[in-house]
Amino acid sequence: MGVLVYVAEIIMRVGLHICRYDALEDYPVGWHYRFAVVDLDKCKNYPLNFVCMLPMKIDADGKSQSVFLQIFGDKSVEQARALLTGALETESDSEVKAEIERRLKLLEAKPIS
Repeated sequence: MGVLVYVAEIIMRVGLHICRYDALEDYPVGWHYRFAVVDLDKCKNYPLNFVCMLPMKIDADGKSQSVFLQIFGDKSVEQARALLTGALETESDSEVKAEIERRLKLLEAKPIS
């Protein structure tokens, strides 16, 4: 008797929902941003379409398995770059654009070994 193995690849149209907070408790003074990955096919309203948070850094070394890395696996950096680039093209707020650009630079940074 054989074993049937079925591997499913989940395909979603995803986007970013960017929230800006001012002076959160336990954070230094200033603006803070949270980047939520949302499923564009599931629902139009956040948080009903929430998938996971986009981490600041994506460590594919296996030490920090974020939900984002678990979902997108080997394509995590590529997917993060696509999400941030897409958000940069559509965002009009200069401060939010600066944060998106900062996060794009973090993706380009080489980890120190």
